[in-house]
Amino acid sequence: MDKIAVVFTMKGCPHCVSFKDMLNEKNIPFVDRDIEEYEEEYDLFVEATGNDFVPAFMLIENPESDKPTTELYAPDRDFEDIGQGLSIIKEFYER
Repeated sequence: MDKIAVVFTMKGCPHCVSFKDMLNEKNIPFVDRDIEEYEEEYDLFVEATGNDFVPAFMLIENPESDKPTTELYAPDRDFEDIGQGLSIIKEFYER
C-alpha cells in the first residue's frame, strides 16, 4: 500500500467513535491507534503538533520507501470538525 491513514483515538470518546464510523461507512481504509496502547507514538505526535485532542491522524505516503511523506492533522489546529477531517483523509486517498 502506498498510502496509509493512521487515526489516533481514545476509548470512551464519542467523537472518535463517530469518526471511525464515518470512515468505515465511506470504505476509507485506516489504521486505528488507541492513544493508551500506543502512548509513545501518540506522545511524539502531540510533541510535533502541540495538540493533544482526538481524533487526530497522520497521513503517510510511500511508507515502505526510504523517504516516506508524513502529514500530521490535529483537531482545532488543522480541522474544525470530524466531517472536515473525513474530507482531508478522503482527498488524501484520491490524489
